[in-house]
Amino acid sequence: MNADIDIDFADRNTVLSLIKHIPARLGQVGQDRPHTSGVYVTDIPYDPVLKCASIDYKEAEQRGYFKIDFLNMSVYQLIRDQDHYQAMLSKAPSWSRLWKDPEWSKQLAHIGNYTDLLKSMQPDSIPRMAAFISIIRPGKAHLQNQPWANVFASVWDGDASQGFVFKKSHALSYAQLVVLHMNLID
Repeated sequence: MNADIDIDFADRNTVLSLIKHIPARLGQVGQDRPHTSGVYVTDIPYDPVLKCASIDYKEAEQRGYFKIDFLNMSVYQLIRDQDHYQAMLSKAPSWSRLWKDPEWSKQLAHIGNYTDLLKSMQPDSIPRMAAFISIIRPGKAHLQNQPWANVFASVWDGDASQGFVFKKSHALSYAQLVVLHMNLID
């Protein structure tokens, strides 16, 4: 099984306090510790000393255990209610502000550290923002500053031979979150 589920929360601990779970284990040689976001909501062998799974999450996956990443995303703390959320999602963002106002762009989740690349590539849609988010990862960094046609020719090909890559579904979700954040701070 090769599943990857990430769920964003304004405060993951609130949700985790409501469900039975076991933190995943991140086993790096001699540095075993609980995974920062991964949990199991089913039974898995447990290490009472570290208070997490007794096997590394990669080995657990090979054995058929299913890890879910519960992630803190502070952007959601800016949402007042469901109507506010819907309004911010449906609003067209000020795309050009991404490359015209670097101080504003620096505040944005996922992309704030890439103001120079934002200025040169000028993403102006959800698909382009998703591709942008993908090319700031090592596996697709060679596509930076390429024409969009070149980017889209291989950004979703699944080739991770050059390092970590994003799946298209994750990148699209993160792009939508960036748009939400843009509208919330605009």
